[in-house]
Amino acid sequence: MKQAGFHGRAGFGQKPALLVIDVNVGFTHPESPLVCELDGVVGAIGLLLDAARSAEVPVVYTTVSYDEGDKVAAAAFIDKIPALLTLEAGSRWVELDPRIGPLPHEPVLNKLFASAFFGTPLASLLTAAGCDSVIVTGASTSGCVRATVVDAIQHGYRPIVPREAVGDRNPAAHDANLYDIDAKYGDVVSVDEVVAHLEELAGTHAH
Repeated sequence: MKQAGFHGRAGFGQKPALLVIDVNVGFTHPESPLVCELDGVVGAIGLLLDAARSAEVPVVYTTVSYDEGDKVAAAAFIDKIPALLTLEAGSRWVELDPRIGPLPHEPVLNKLFASAFFGTPLASLLTAAGCDSVIVTGASTSGCVRATVVDAIQHGYRPIVPREAVGDRNPAAHDANLYDIDAKYGDVVSVDEVVAHLEELAGTHAH
C-alpha cells in the first residue's frame, strides 16, 4: 500500500559512498547469540563492493564492540539487549566477516549504538570525500540499518537501500522497516539497480 505524497524518489546523487553496517562474525556466525541469517546478504554485498571499488566509490565499514569503558557509556542499550555483551572488544565476534572484508585503505568504524553516525567520524569522512548519498547495506534492517538511514537523511545525504543487501532476524520486521524506509527516508531498490548505477559511474571515470 502506498500513501499519496509518500514514496517519492530521492535518487542516487552525484557521489555515493557504500556503507557496510555490522557484517561482523557476531552477526553472521551460527554460534553467536546475535546471529542473523545473512548468507544471501553477504553475497549481495560482495557484488556491491566489487562495483563500488571499480567505480572508486568510498567504502566504509562499521562494527560494534565494547571494552569496559564502552559498557558504561552504552549501559542502557546493553540493558535493553543483553546479547550485545557477546561483542567484547578483542573477541572474534567483533571481527568483520572475512568473506567481505575491507581493503587496507577502507575505514572500519567502531560504534556503540545503532546508527553508524552516532559517536563516529562517519559524517566527517563523507564530507571529506565529497559524498552526497549513501548506499546502506548490512544488518539489521530494523535496527542499525534503519537508524543509519534516518541519520543519513538528517545529515543531508540521500540514502539508497539495496533490498537484498540488508537482513534481519525477523522477516516481518525486515519487510515493515523496508516499507517505512522507502516511504519516508530513502530509496529501497534492487541490488542490480545499484550495481548498474555504480557501473555507470565507473564508465564516467574511465573517460
